[in-house]
Amino acid sequence: MNLNFIRNLPETAKRGYRWLGLISLAAGLIVWWAIARFSGLPAFVLPSPLQVWQRFLLSLTDGELVQNTAVTLVEILLGLLWGAVFAIVLGYLLAKSRTLEHLLSPYLVASQAVPLVAIAPLLVIWFGPGMFSKVLICALIVFFPVLVNTIVGLRAVPTALYDLMHSMRASQRQILLHLEIPAALPIFLGGLRIGATLSVIGAVVGELVGADHGLGVLINVGRGTYDTPMVFVAVFTLIALALALYGIVAWIERKLLAWQQIAEL
Repeated sequence: MNLNFIRNLPETAKRGYRWLGLISLAAGLIVWWAIARFSGLPAFVLPSPLQVWQRFLLSLTDGELVQNTAVTLVEILLGLLWGAVFAIVLGYLLAKSRTLEHLLSPYLVASQAVPLVAIAPLLVIWFGPGMFSKVLICALIVFFPVLVNTIVGLRAVPTALYDLMHSMRASQRQILLHLEIPAALPIFLGGLRIGATLSVIGAVVGELVGADHGLGVLINVGRGTYDTPMVFVAVFTLIALALALYGIVAWIERKLLAWQQIAEL
């Protein structure tokens, strides 16, 4: 009902809601500037927004930011892809087999009980400081939320719909394509949105532990040289990547689930 109310709002009201985000951002920048200006803190503790912007332009001009962002983005995308694919395949098998779920659930829960920061150094030691260890860390952090949502989505399919498909003598492939995937898609995409943002965390954690390139390396270098504006630039770039990935998954969700909005009208 609330969703229908929002969709039926006049365009002027919808534009007003969009402006709220920009107003909030502007207010945050003003508060940040005021604290940096009047608190007396040195720039290496809290730089002003202008200093961060100037550092951003400098790192953008010399190619440092672009090169390291590209490395981190590749790690994120590969980790997101591998983690999601493996989670979908295993999630489908676990949703279909309670026995397999009971066999593997202790290991799956144990893998989430250990903080990623604790095992990231081991993965870097075992697989080296190259890209593979960072992709593996990303895949591990993406894996669990996508796995859980895949299982929940598949098990949420009503039994009556399975009975209907079987009465129509549908094959397993037809059941998968025309029933299970469409029914589980909303819940699965919700997990993918979470995984997309978590993948950024995985890449940075791996780079902070040990790497030669990436935004995590820029953070380490900026911290070591008291180049705090560079740290802010790297952090804001990571936020932008997370927001972009989240937005892309949300856009895909709107496109794939457009039939739900039509059904609600």
